[in-house]
Amino acid sequence: MSMLKEFKDFALRGNVVDMAVGVVIGAAFGKIVSSLVSDIIMPPLGYILGGIDFSNLFLPLSRVPVSTMAEAKEMGIPVIAYGQFLNNVIDFLIVAFAIFIVVKQINRFFPKAPAKEPRKCPYCKEVIADDATRCPHCTAELK
Repeated sequence: MSMLKEFKDFALRGNVVDMAVGVVIGAAFGKIVSSLVSDIIMPPLGYILGGIDFSNLFLPLSRVPVSTMAEAKEMGIPVIAYGQFLNNVIDFLIVAFAIFIVVKQINRFFPKAPAKEPRKCPYCKEVIADDATRCPHCTAELK
C-alpha cells in the first residue's frame, strides 16, 4: 500500500503534472507546425521553385522505374525520401524558432538576478572560496 501512496505522491507532484501538460501541449503544437509547413509554407515554396512538391522528392534504391513516392511505396521499393527530410528540417527550424521566441519573452518577464561577483585574493587576484582563510594559489593569509 505504501508503494501506491508513493507513486501517487510522485505522479501528482506539481512539476510532474506541469511536465505532462507541457508534453501534451508540445505534441499539439508540433501538429500545428507540421501542418503549417506542409500545407502553408511548402506549397508556395514549391510553386516558386518551379512546381516542386518537396514531399515527392526521392531517390529510388532500385532499378525499377517509379515516378512518384506513392508509387514507390505501393511497389515496396526502398527510397531515400530527401524531400520529406527537407520538410522535417523546416518543421524543426520553425518549432525551434517559436520556442526561442517564447523563452525569450518569458525571460523578459523574469529577469535573472545579477550573478554574485566571485571572491578574489587581494594579492594574486585568483578566485577563492568565500570561507577561505588562505589563498590556495599564493597561500597568502586572508582576512
